[in-house]
Amino acid sequence: MSKEIRSGEPVEIRAEGDTISVSGYAAVFNSETIIGGSYREQIAPGAFADAIGRDDVMFLINHDGLPMARTKSGTLTLAEDERGLYMSAELDSSDPDVRAIVPKMKRGDLDKMSFAFSPEVQSWDDSGDMPLRTIRQASLYDVSIVTYPAYQDTDIGLRSLSEFRSAQETKEIESNPEAIAARLRMKLALS
Repeated sequence: MSKEIRSGEPVEIRAEGDTISVSGYAAVFNSETIIGGSYREQIAPGAFADAIGRDDVMFLINHDGLPMARTKSGTLTLAEDERGLYMSAELDSSDPDVRAIVPKMKRGDLDKMSFAFSPEVQSWDDSGDMPLRTIRQASLYDVSIVTYPAYQDTDIGLRSLSEFRSAQETKEIESNPEAIAARLRMKLALS
């Protein structure tokens, strides 16, 4: 499985004693986006249902570095609702990473979320002008607060589109013996 990264929604912040609480939506269901100018993508409701409670997910900055919270330790909580993948984390105010991001979050300079995932079940609709990929089930690696909510791993997604189209061609050829003969005739004519 390939790891992919997608952006989400703004994050909220609250300070309560020595704990900083952050929450927000790392993914929103049924919201289409364009990946690398090549295809549209959306996340289906329920896509993370198996990952929640199964995967050890971390809260990171820009998908990198040491975790500020983690599901395994109980400091990061994930849930699905009708809107999407909701996260909430209890951060240690004495952590230097937390101290570095909190002022930027309060000012609104750092306010977007993202998630890293591997698709486990996906479907493609190639009938429109631009194919539509629907992520139906995914494993999760992290949810992150990000500087640039850009789609940094679209090259992995493009490979997924190529694999889908290749599989569709193979399925079409296997189900149509006349197509096999026509392709062979065309190859012979070009030789």
